[in-house]
Amino acid sequence: MDIQTKKLHFVQEFLRLNDENLIDKIVDLLRKEKKKKMEKELRPFSKNELNEIIDSAESDSEKGRLISARELKNEIDSWN
Repeated sequence: MDIQTKKLHFVQEFLRLNDENLIDKIVDLLRKEKKKKMEKELRPFSKNELNEIIDSAESDSEKGRLISARELKNEIDSWN
């Protein structure tokens, strides 16, 4: 059985559930497993990577390639 079929079967079974406690447990398990996976994939920057990011940010600042937080908020608000 491929992953898409498994997901479809899971969703179908999940939709049939009437036990709120069981639903809460499944949601909690999903949340915990997603958090574990994300934490496993995270890694700290190396010193060189961090220095490159800082250099890039300083260059952007020197060349005026920045916008203020207020401008960014206004732009995001205009998306709605």
